[in-house]
Amino acid sequence: MQQAIATFGALRVTWLLAQWDGWIEAERGRFVPWLSVCMGLGVVAYFDLPAEPNGWAGVAAVLVALLACVAGWRAPVMRAVALAGLAAALGFLSGQAATARALPIEPLPTRAVVLTGVVRGVDLLPEGRRVTLAEVRLEPDKPPLARLIRVRLHRADLAPLGAGDRIRVRSLIRPPSSPAYPGGWDLQRDAFFSGLGGSGYALNPSEMLERAPPRGGTAMLQGVRDWIASRAMAGLPGPAGAVAATLLTGTTTAIPQRDREAFRDSGLAHLLAVAGLHIGIVMGLVMGATRLALALSERTALHWPTKAIAAGTALAVGGAYLLLTGAHLPIIRSFAMACLVTLGLVLGRRALSLRGLALAAAALMLLAPNEVVGVSFGMSFSAVLALIAGYEALRPLLARLHGDGWGRRFLSHVVALAVTSMLAGSASAPFGAYYFGHFQLYFIIANVAAVPLTAFWVMPLGLIALVLMPLGIEPLALVPMGWGIEGILWIGRTVAAWPSATLAVPHMPAWGLCVFSLGLAWLGLWRSRVRLAGVPVMLIGLLSPIVAPAPDILISSEARLIAMRAERTYLISQSGASKFIREAWQSHLAAGPLLPLRTGEPASCGPDFCRLLRGETQTLILRTRVQPDCAGVDLLVSAEPARGECPAGVPYVDRFSVWRDGAIAIWLTEAGPRIVSDRAYRGDRPWVPGPPTPRRSVPNLPMATPDELPSAVAE
Repeated sequence: MQQAIATFGALRVTWLLAQWDGWIEAERGRFVPWLSVCMGLGVVAYFDLPAEPNGWAGVAAVLVALLACVAGWRAPVMRAVALAGLAAALGFLSGQAATARALPIEPLPTRAVVLTGVVRGVDLLPEGRRVTLAEVRLEPDKPPLARLIRVRLHRADLAPLGAGDRIRVRSLIRPPSSPAYPGGWDLQRDAFFSGLGGSGYALNPSEMLERAPPRGGTAMLQGVRDWIASRAMAGLPGPAGAVAATLLTGTTTAIPQRDREAFRDSGLAHLLAVAGLHIGIVMGLVMGATRLALALSERTALHWPTKAIAAGTALAVGGAYLLLTGAHLPIIRSFAMACLVTLGLVLGRRALSLRGLALAAAALMLLAPNEVVGVSFGMSFSAVLALIAGYEALRPLLARLHGDGWGRRFLSHVVALAVTSMLAGSASAPFGAYYFGHFQLYFIIANVAAVPLTAFWVMPLGLIALVLMPLGIEPLALVPMGWGIEGILWIGRTVAAWPSATLAVPHMPAWGLCVFSLGLAWLGLWRSRVRLAGVPVMLIGLLSPIVAPAPDILISSEARLIAMRAERTYLISQSGASKFIREAWQSHLAAGPLLPLRTGEPASCGPDFCRLLRGETQTLILRTRVQPDCAGVDLLVSAEPARGECPAGVPYVDRFSVWRDGAIAIWLTEAGPRIVSDRAYRGDRPWVPGPPTPRRSVPNLPMATPDELPSAVAE
């Protein structure tokens, strides 16, 4: 009996080893892309820390990982683990290095100030203009700010401005806003790494101090972008011109809000985010046109390396288009992939590969690790991963559609467009839902109609318009380009108006998005059936809102907005409340319109206060400053200072609380209220401003903003 058991055990071990060897052989070449995933985990781990680590932490982690690689190099499993640890350590170090390279946060005045600065760029808005200023001086005898300042110009300011001009303007500027709720979009972190110090609006028309040509390559390039955008909008007035300027320069500020929402709700927002589709069209058109031109001559066709010349020309034009559209993260990723694809075509190798995607991701994480926790990184790379892995799996099925005849070819192109939209849209939808709280239901239909129009009509004419602009005859191409853009706008507006075009989805917690991302990577990177294990992991991430419900109460950082979930979601709003915060809350809570609070609705509300009951927890929400009945109250929430409103021992959240710690979210649980502030959620990081200090000059108004102070005190 023992011998039989031993024999069975030996056979079992032999079978497992054979399965292991077979799996290793089947997945050969698929381990390298996982190193970029590990690097991304290291970056996320750095940004998720509650406090800034010691300066040597990243270097020490890399050294330890290198020692582990040397020690375990001969053992395949140990080598793989050590390399994964090294990649994660490099991601952690990259995040630390990016923070160290960033400019320090500079204090800004809390009152109106006359500032001078050099125009770095001019953004055209639906109504008016906005300038980005460098070398900003707030006072003549003080050194200029190291960071950039954005100022929306006065509506009456019609003076021509260009990059390089030095202007003076009286403005009210503010530092970047804190998140609308704990865990919300961190504009302060984005501004910290982008070099933006603050933004505001002009109180008077600007005064020209010096008109000068732009200095430096960046300023000159920005001047060219502004010139192209102005010519495009002059040749195509209205929304069509704004979209044309976006496609040619990457500037989206001039698009009206109504059309921007139509693109978003129809699933066509990626057409406005200049990235892979656009640079692929540009480089493909240039490469095809160059090869066609070279083929017109028998000598060049037979004796010149036409493929290499066309590839080099496409790369040069693609690089120029990258710079022209702002060199932001999605197009940098797309250009890196395009370079690998072009090189593969020239060498006769496979154009698209997971290794190329992993290499592009690793390069971007080393250059701009802060983008990993931003909007575009996850959406871009998830879409490309789904396309590469999806077409690899579906290639045998799609090959059956190819055949002779126009009907068969048309059908294969339509199916390819639908599959592309389905793969890319489905993979990036959870990221869009996490950041924006919506899911577009008809995105496949909209893309099947709009993408061919963009690829075969709008973008080619846009390239021709760029060539004709120096000659002053760009309307020859801009006008027909506008016809195509009007068609895209019609598609977006029509699809967005369909019933249930966008569905509000519950907010996914950050850990749920990470779990979904790991499941997607597992499904896309492996080749054998083991990849199917990623599907339940993805489902766990998608179902994470079930175990992480939305908060019951939200208080904005200025206490002008308080949202509460009763039978429906209600909003207590004061004058001056932020529209941006209201819209962010509506997406976060996925509750439809936030209803204004009225007396008797919900039934627990009176003219002065509301009582919100969850299980055994009773919360009192003050609508006005009164002395309430605090009997049985477990938590007091007030938009005004609430000290002494309830007996000692009753916790409270009031205007002082949000002034000190930022927006606050409250979950009413059986164990009592769970209160999370924005400061506690983000921790002590360099991009999080320190706690404010009361002004001794206005002791009776510690919470007042400059707009609320008397004019004598404010000035």
